[in-house]
Amino acid sequence: MGRIRLGVNVDHVATLREARKTVEPDPVTCALIAEIAGADGITVHLRIDRRHIKERDLELLRKVVKTRLNLEMAVSEEMINVATSIRPDQVTLVPERPGEVTTEGGLDIISNLVRVKEAVDILKESGIEVSIFIDPDILQVEAAKEVGADAIEIHTGIYAKADEDSKMKELERIYKTAEVAVRNDLKVHAGHDLNYRNIVPILKTPGLVEVNIGHAIIARAVYVGIFEAVKEMREIIDENS
Repeated sequence: MGRIRLGVNVDHVATLREARKTVEPDPVTCALIAEIAGADGITVHLRIDRRHIKERDLELLRKVVKTRLNLEMAVSEEMINVATSIRPDQVTLVPERPGEVTTEGGLDIISNLVRVKEAVDILKESGIEVSIFIDPDILQVEAAKEVGADAIEIHTGIYAKADEDSKMKELERIYKTAEVAVRNDLKVHAGHDLNYRNIVPILKTPGLVEVNIGHAIIARAVYVGIFEAVKEMREIIDENS
């Protein structure tokens, strides 16, 4: 299957910066350290309300990231314009609701088929790889294929929050979703609420190419520093995949 990529989300570094409306900590500096520590990519979510990552962060990251820059964004004209201007290596289309603490679930491609396809077409014309964040649902995978996505990112949040009795059921949903994606020639990514403990079963997901992790790594970095936090996660992935 090859090395599973680790995408490190640095949004929460910007969240801490914005708590004091100052210039530090700097998510760009954090991204550079994460790359040195073994990250295979940097993920940021430019939200409509700009509550953490700003355009300036994105512009600087585009200039300095040496691995892959993954931009999470809503399906909106404004965000499509930003993406086609900055040209990250990858865009991950996500749902976005005003006031949400974090992304609450996958994008419903089926209910927004035309709109999502238009966005995918524009992004791909600009040479940007497109992934779509979806719940573990076979019908959403088929819709992702229909709109021309390159990859899906399976929402692992339900699995992460499940009790022990429900965890295996959620894992099976994730695995089956991934199997259908592979059959449809879609790359398989996974993310949301993954941490140093619950990631191991996710690494067995069929065809898994990439995991994106933010909160757990930044939380761990409070104690050990960003370099060590990323290094520890990279080691777990390498030892279990």
